[in-house]
Amino acid sequence: MGRPATFGIIGGGGFRAQYFLRIAQALPEKFQVTGMVVRDAAKGQAMERQWQVAAYRTLEQLLTGPQPDFMVVSVSASACAEYLIQLADHGIPALAETPPAPDLDGLIRLHNQLTRRGARVQVAEQYPFHPMNQARMAIIREGLLGNVTQATVSISHFYHGAALLRKMLGIGFEDVRVRAMRFESDWVAGPTRSGPPPEEQIVTSQRDLAWLDFGGKLGIYDFTADQHRSWIRSNHLSVRGERGEIFDDRLTVLKDFRTPLYLNFKRINKGELENQEGYFLEGIMAGERWVYNNPFAPARLYDDEIAIACCLQQMAVYAAGGPSFYSLSDASQDHYLGMLIQQAIQSGETVVSSRQVWSGDE
Repeated sequence: MGRPATFGIIGGGGFRAQYFLRIAQALPEKFQVTGMVVRDAAKGQAMERQWQVAAYRTLEQLLTGPQPDFMVVSVSASACAEYLIQLADHGIPALAETPPAPDLDGLIRLHNQLTRRGARVQVAEQYPFHPMNQARMAIIREGLLGNVTQATVSISHFYHGAALLRKMLGIGFEDVRVRAMRFESDWVAGPTRSGPPPEEQIVTSQRDLAWLDFGGKLGIYDFTADQHRSWIRSNHLSVRGERGEIFDDRLTVLKDFRTPLYLNFKRINKGELENQEGYFLEGIMAGERWVYNNPFAPARLYDDEIAIACCLQQMAVYAAGGPSFYSLSDASQDHYLGMLIQQAIQSGETVVSSRQVWSGDE
């Protein structure tokens, strides 16, 4: 076993940054945090006490110590660009949060100031790396659905949803026509990032629906704000191809044109009933075979942490000279598609994409 990958974190005070700290704590043989950049001294001291990781006020102070393999930039979209540029000046690979910039001008600026100069930047878009989505992608890559033409994603908002749609459909930087609408209705407010609701409250929910026509391939975006935390709404993902369909945890394919097969994705957890191997996700099966094996077992991580750990693992490979896994160009395209959905909702008109600078010849 080689040494653990080392990384620093810029912005250690936010809830997202604490994902990376928890993962490193759970997987010390794979990851080690060299330090955090937390501008507020009191927050920095609190983080040091909680996580036993050194906190610095500036990036320059952190870099006076051992240089990490890469840096995680976990700050707001408006603050991200300047840190990415500083890291590029130092020649340090960077893993940025989503989205990497707040608007189209910011995305174009990042392309011109980072991608064109060869800066080594990836983006931590975790949703394609959730265990169930990796299991679904294994079926798609194997060709069991045949040519995939349709996908519906009702899991997370705008750029996250766009990332999953492009992944499931096998879409790159193709042009798209977007129609969209918003429907409002009442529901009982549920939990937020801060925890369960303190009292019952009826609030207005906003359900956004969009149809993305890529010409021969259709992506359907369906998301209600806070749906992914709600106790009374469900997430949904379906993929349709010429020979089969994935519908949430169900898989329907053809053995031959007269023989349909009806299968289910089944999560295999250790630690249930009399099993005493610890509590963790071992993997996912479809029928009689494994379609996903958890690379971080037996660490006790939930799905979102497993997905972010995948980003860290692939970032370590990328920083060492390996392949890109979710580039600044990909992140920019997904954020751009999210902005087109918002524009179509607000205008009520069909919105047509235009080729952006980051699409290149990909």
